[in-house]
Parts: sequence; structure tokens; C-alpha cells
Amino acid sequence: MNFLSKTFFFFSLILLFSGCNSFAQKKDNYSAQIDSVVINSTSPVFNGVVLISKNGKTLYSAAKGFANFETKKPLMIDSQFEIMSNSKQVAAVLLLLEVEKGKVDLQSPIKKYLPELTQSWADSVTVHQLLNHTHGIVDLQKPLAFKPGTQFSYGNLSFSLVEKIVELSTQKTYTEVANALFKKLKMNNTFCYSKDRIQNLAKGYYNVKNVLEPVTSTQITPQSLGADGIVSTVNDLSIWNNNLHKGKILKPETYQLMLKYTISAQHNFFGKAEEGYGYGIKIIEKEAVKYVGHTGLGDGFSSVNLYFPESGVSLVVLENQMNENRDLFYISEFKIKNIVLKSDLVQKK
Repeated sequence: MNFLSKTFFFFSLILLFSGCNSFAQKKDNYSAQIDSVVINSTSPVFNGVVLISKNGKTLYSAAKGFANFETKKPLMIDSQFEIMSNSKQVAAVLLLLEVEKGKVDLQSPIKKYLPELTQSWADSVTVHQLLNHTHGIVDLQKPLAFKPGTQFSYGNLSFSLVEKIVELSTQKTYTEVANALFKKLKMNNTFCYSKDRIQNLAKGYYNVKNVLEPVTSTQITPQSLGADGIVSTVNDLSIWNNNLHKGKILKPETYQLMLKYTISAQHNFFGKAEEGYGYGIKIIEKEAVKYVGHTGLGDGFSSVNLYFPESGVSLVVLENQMNENRDLFYISEFKIKNIVLKSDLVQKK
């Protein structure tokens, strides 16, 4: 199927806008600019959902394209997406809740909580180093790639171990613990991925030169839920941000542990400079406005979740397409982020 076919563009385009867009344009045309990105992007075409909120109140939302191209099911604001690596932030919070209870010590070696690990490095890698990707673990059966704490090397394996520590500490399955927190926060459309619980989940696609190829299998396993296993919506991620960053989940001192970074790393979405990496979250201090957030990619999904602490603004963009070209990862999200950074939404008055 041709992704840019006239049938898709003219008859299957779904746009939903809410909030105070028309009033905002009089002072600040961020909404019109984002509309342009959503509607007019062609290389690749945008296929996803955007939400901007302030202190939990929606200011802008848009949905364009299909949740399923084969059945022509349109995307809606409440469509569910695999958020992939944005799941790591959830795992970090669940573990920090165990830290608050005194059940886990961030500076203890992981061997204390994962006694089944027989590797010698299990006595030197700390829980803290799992959370900020400075552990050096490349494979459970191989030596460390570097001395723990000296380098940053991003990956999923460490958050699979975080998942295990959460399960050991709570004596419950990771799914039970995570879903209980989502229920408490009234994130009613968010849950740990399960093949038996697809609900309103969009289908993921690989974008190969603007031809969408459906993803027929998933990288998510029961052992990787802490790394990439959360399904959510833009509205629920806004609820998450409004609770996490306003002290409604973690104690202030624990929240600061999450943001206090000891390592920096570069990621193209966040610019050419190295920025701080905390526990499942980037701390961006070298752009026009300070903000925190993360990206996620896999299974034919792309996700961006950003929070601007000085203004209380959240920007969440979820797409059910993943480009084959690394240079095109998050390209629409990058444009939308830069529009927000220059807008009255987050700029100091």
C-alpha cells in the first residue's frame, strides 16, 4: 500500500483538535505551526497523536492517520501505543518506591537483590548504575565492557534486572505492581503489555521509504517489561507527568535522586551536546528552556514524553510508525518540540 495515496490523504485523514487553540493563536501561533507539521509532513508522513497540557489541562491535541492501515481504523486521542523505552521511567519509579520503604539501597551491589547472579561483577555493579546505564553489562554471561560508573552505555538489559529487583522487593509480579500504580493514578488506559489484552492498541509499522510494513511480532517479553513493556495514551502520560513531577508519587528527596545525574550522554533528539541522564529520564539544560524527558522506539512505534518544570507543560507525541532510516527517527517530534521551545507556552514572560 502506498503511504501517500490520495485515498489515505483525502479520505482517511482524521484530525482531532481540542483546548484553546483558536485563542492561543492570537498571541502565539504554536498550535497553527504544530497543525502544519501534523498535516503537511510528507517525508515521512506523520501518523500519530500529539498532546500538550499544562498542569494537567489539555491545551492542544491532534490525531492523524490510522491505528490499523489494513482495516482503515483511524487513530483517536485515546488510542493506545507501545511506548517502548519510555517504560524505563516507570520501572525507575517503581524501584524508587521500594527505596522509600527501605527495602532497596541504591548503592548496594545488585547481588544483594539478585542472588541468582553468579558472575563476579554482580558484587560490584550497583542498583544506581543499573538505573543510569553506567553498569557495563553487555550480556549476563560475559565480562563487563567497562568499570561500573565510568561510562554511559544505553540498553534494555539493565532495566530487565530492575524489573526483577522490583519483583523481589514487592513479592509480586512486575505487571501487578505497575498496573496497581496506574490504577491509583487513574491512568485507565495504561498497562503492561500482554498478548491477551490488546484493547485499543494501535498496530505498529515500519516505514520503508513511505511504505508501511506491519510489524508481526513484538520485542516485548515478560522479562523486558521494565525496559519496553508499557502500553499507554497521550492523556495518560500527561497524567503521569502531572503526578510524578508535582510530588504526587515520590517524596521530594526521592524525586531529586531520580534527576540528580552523575553521567551525561548525547542523543540526537535532544541536540548535539551531551546532557544529563538520571534514572530513566534525560535532564536537558543546554537548550532554550530546561526540561526533562525520554524517547522510545521499537515494534513499529515511536514515543516522546517531555515535561517543562518551570511552566508545568507536558508534550507527548506517540506514533505507530518507526522509520527504517535512523536520520528520520523522531523527525516530526523534533519539529514539534522546537516549536514548543520557542513558544509562549514554556518561555519565561
